Amino acid sequence: MVKKTLKKIWRMVLNALSGAFWYSRDLIRYRRILRPAGDAFYLFPRIFDKNPSSHTFDKHYVYMDRWAFKHIMSARPAEHVDIGSSIRFLSMASTVVKLKFVDIRPVHLDFDNFECIEGSILKLPFADNSVASLSCLHVAEHIGLGRYGDPLDVDGTKNACRELARVLSPGGKLYFALPVGKSAIYFNAHRVHSPQTIVEYFSGLKLLSFAAVNDAGHFIAQAKTQDFLNANYSCGMFEFTKI
Repeated sequence: MVKKTLKKIWRMVLNALSGAFWYSRDLIRYRRILRPAGDAFYLFPRIFDKNPSSHTFDKHYVYMDRWAFKHIMSARPAEHVDIGSSIRFLSMASTVVKLKFVDIRPVHLDFDNFECIEGSILKLPFADNSVASLSCLHVAEHIGLGRYGDPLDVDGTKNACRELARVLSPGGKLYFALPVGKSAIYFNAHRVHSPQTIVEYFSGLKLLSFAAVNDAGHFIAQAKTQDFLNANYSCGMFEFTKI
């Protein structure tokens, strides 16, 4: 892990030096060809974007958000509750369903069909068995590490899962995702959990389907949990229901 981090830092240094060079060169050339027009001219360097490797995206979030959105599109619930997921997912989901969003850091968005509720995943503001459609995407792995102002808790993910299971209604659907593979803690960023551990955390629920993004960044729509026991940092996407 340390070696990988050092390599990443070294690549960033090289890219910064390269970017500073071509930025200075392009700035001089552009000023030479710029025709006087009275426009204000400011320096606003973007020195990494010319490098082809800069055209990247977080494959976990892109595939995961699409996966959850497709499930909601198919189920068409009257209302959906999301706990702490990405703004991109909220923007998508709120176009097709009335959406309640719960987070300890409330956001104010001018979306139709959207309501933000300040609250904690460890104490959700819903009664037992009351939420028919629920999602929590790439959130539970952070709980208890203090990264987002939450209290330190070595069982943070487990306690979050217990609370999600509590509020899910019988016959309801839970769309849940987080990093899976060999169990590890990367303090204070996130944890990686064995997919089998997550199934155990939701022992009162039934696993309907499992999808994943593997370590190579490829999406697998029909995956098997046992195939990800030795992954390093894959993304597991679990569809649960309460019997």
